[in-house]
Amino acid sequence: MLSIRQLDQFYGASHTLRALSLEVTAGSCTVLMGRNGVGKTTLLQCVMGLLPVRSGQMELEGQGLTKLAAERRAGLGIGYVPQGRQIFPLLTVEENLRIGLPARRDKAKEIPDYIYELFPVLKEMRTRRGGDLSGGQQQQLAIGRALVIDPKLLILDEPTEGIQPNIVQEIGDIIRRLNQERGLTVLLVEQKLPFARKVGDNFCIMDRGSAVASGPMAELGDDLVRQYLTV
Repeated sequence: MLSIRQLDQFYGASHTLRALSLEVTAGSCTVLMGRNGVGKTTLLQCVMGLLPVRSGQMELEGQGLTKLAAERRAGLGIGYVPQGRQIFPLLTVEENLRIGLPARRDKAKEIPDYIYELFPVLKEMRTRRGGDLSGGQQQQLAIGRALVIDPKLLILDEPTEGIQPNIVQEIGDIIRRLNQERGLTVLLVEQKLPFARKVGDNFCIMDRGSAVASGPMAELGDDLVRQYLTV
């Protein structure tokens, strides 16, 4: 589904991504892991075209992304939930969701019913401003907004950060439903190990801008956790 090969990225003189390679197979949930500052968010922003890359290749189902304008990537079927949610606080819930409609490949004009089925609170609060929602509700709105485009690949950057435990549970259940029942491919950045083990099929650990370990989630052993994930 998503193939990244030998990706290099720089902030000024700082070499932030170093010959990074990653394969996200179709229908899987791959969890990108690592301590703060190792380049996880930078990688996601490169995939979305929000940051330039120095060298390397990125492809979605064989379609090159590296030179593609950021505004065209959603149209290929990439849904993105950024760190910190970044919803529009002065727009209503429904208006936030409708923002994704122009990127749909089928040109549908209405919010899919299943978005409200996944997130009933959004239907209840669809006329309320996004900024009036709780943090957990805003996170659900951000995920719903990404799903409105009918993505092939859903990318989430730390969706459990700052969220109350009951909503974390709900988000985990929804990710698994989307992945297992709808066949949606998921790439997830997550630092909470229990959550990662719950939702992930595969893992990739980053350290100092490189991918240092990857494989099935069942093979994420205590040695890797101690070396690369424990603060």
